[in-house]
Amino acid sequence: MELAARIAQVIVPVFFIVAFGFFYGRRVRPDLTTFNHIVLDALAPMLVYSALAAKEFRLQDHAALLAGGTALILGCGVLGWLLARATHTQPRTLVPVVMFNNCGNMGLPLALLAFGPEHFGAAVALFSISNLIHFSLGARITSAHAATRDLLLSPLMIATLLGFASAATGVRPPDLLFTGMKLMGESMLPLMLFALGVRLTALRREDVPRGLLGAFARPIAGLALAVPLAWMLGLAGASRGQLILFAALPPAVMQFLLAERYRQEPEKVAAMILLGNALAIVFIPIALALSL
Repeated sequence: MELAARIAQVIVPVFFIVAFGFFYGRRVRPDLTTFNHIVLDALAPMLVYSALAAKEFRLQDHAALLAGGTALILGCGVLGWLLARATHTQPRTLVPVVMFNNCGNMGLPLALLAFGPEHFGAAVALFSISNLIHFSLGARITSAHAATRDLLLSPLMIATLLGFASAATGVRPPDLLFTGMKLMGESMLPLMLFALGVRLTALRREDVPRGLLGAFARPIAGLALAVPLAWMLGLAGASRGQLILFAALPPAVMQFLLAERYRQEPEKVAAMILLGNALAIVFIPIALALSL
């Protein structure tokens, strides 16, 4: 009963905000274009930089966790490629969906509630590593013509590099400015969950069959790799929990934007992502039961 109560304390606030966004989206049908630009160009960079550059975040303490996250992403890519070959699915469609998870919209709020503010920097570091790989290798997998240089010069990527530099050197802005940056970044967490709920209104009944493959493959492949990886790397406590939670997250919403930009079966990718995020209500409690 105690474990069930702890899991409920983590997932109920998260899914409440997602559900609120869903019903609001059904009623109002808001245009999220401007919101997406604000998140990618302003709020997400502030969140990433302020978490990585925080005095309590020590990069060397999380080296094994970041290595595990990197190995998990690459390992999921290999499993995704094998699955694509076995099911005669376009690898450029399926592989990025299995590789990259929704560690921003859903992963960061879940990690904050599950492991507390003292471990939040580690979750942001995993988010940052995932973005670096997504906007470089992931973009090239999605399309051979991807403009990787433009993606890596985005505000989010620059903030990631500056954040890791501050974590390594201890050089950061004065506290008066840093507090404002932190407040801006933290405002993104509930907004991203709300926006995820709005996006789920686009899921149609006819999209379910073509979306099931990626929706199930993403968390199942992640969990299959995370448990042995955590053991091999000697992860314990919150670090082990972070990796397992990271592994069970649904497909990344960002992958739909890349698939749409490069015309890589965006409708099929959207179905996988939306259905996968809806199924998070099944896989996230399983991950939390293994983590807490």
